[in-house]
Amino acid sequence: MLLGGGAVLLVIAAWGVVALPDALSRQHAATKAGTLAVALVCAGAALAVAEPSWSWRLLLIIGFLLATLPVASNLLARAAVREAGQEADAARAPVVGGDAGPAAPRLLPPGRG
Repeated sequence: MLLGGGAVLLVIAAWGVVALPDALSRQHAATKAGTLAVALVCAGAALAVAEPSWSWRLLLIIGFLLATLPVASNLLARAAVREAGQEADAARAPVVGGDAGPAAPRLLPPGRG
């Protein structure tokens, strides 16, 4: 079940990389769906093999994916924003958890936040 689900997600991620219109959308498909798909395949393989030495290796692969792909995704997004010349727009975007000073845009309508 896990191997099949991972394979289906890998196909969906590959289709997203080919079909989506811009670099940010493509990298989102590649990193988000790809990470989940490879994690499902590794988890399915660990259950199918049922040998402790392979299970640890596959869990280590999942750990490396979860540790490195968010950083790679962030760097790819920054490179795409710079290449598109949208650095000024990105600098004005609200930061999650950032200091909301008086000049910061309100994300919620008045009376709701």
